[in-house]
Amino acid sequence: MSEQPRAVCLLSGGLDSTTTFAVARSRGFEVYALTFRYGQRHETEIRAARLIARRLGAAEHRVVDIDLRCFGGSALTSDMPVPKDRPLDELSRGIPVTYVPARNTIFLSYALAWAEVLGCFDLFVGVNAVDYSGYPDCRPEYLEAFERMANLATKAGVEGGRKLRIHAPLISLSKAEIIRTGLALGVDYAMTSTCYDPSPDGAACGHCDACLLRLRGFAELGLSDPARYQTPSASKP
Repeated sequence: MSEQPRAVCLLSGGLDSTTTFAVARSRGFEVYALTFRYGQRHETEIRAARLIARRLGAAEHRVVDIDLRCFGGSALTSDMPVPKDRPLDELSRGIPVTYVPARNTIFLSYALAWAEVLGCFDLFVGVNAVDYSGYPDCRPEYLEAFERMANLATKAGVEGGRKLRIHAPLISLSKAEIIRTGLALGVDYAMTSTCYDPSPDGAACGHCDACLLRLRGFAELGLSDPARYQTPSASKP
């Protein structure tokens, strides 16, 4: 019997990365979860990632400390205000201030290094280009370019006899479709933390871009969002 293949999955603690973890597991991978404490505004998503990795059965979960606050340039790594209550049709116009410069490139590079050590050739990332196309590092052409680079720049890619692959199973799904996929795989979205600006106890604001997109996804399915919100009525469809 062949050994179960390994994969590294970027796990932020949010809805998309949790669904991606569940998809990787459903495809038969032994999943190694990688989370970053990168100077973001809160620890809520890191606590969520630890819980998710444990409940979904990660083979190993590592939380890596890096500090992107030294560069700033984002509402998530500075005191810049997080946008609230923007019309949904404006969310994909331009690059929002919640974009963290080069974040996915940095995260995927760490994931690539760990994958080489683990002897695995598959990386999973929960990026999406449908509901939130404003982030340049969430586009299919970016992932294709990174995959080409990975196979040029690593010992595993050059000598491993196999190609490294970047899997983005949610790339073309709407938020509602992502939620439906996760529910079919048994994901409990009450564990996840999506909000850009939660309260100290982890309750979501219900007004930032991430909350608005998440709430719309549940509403389109006729479901209440099981996450905690500062205003409980915000989770209702």
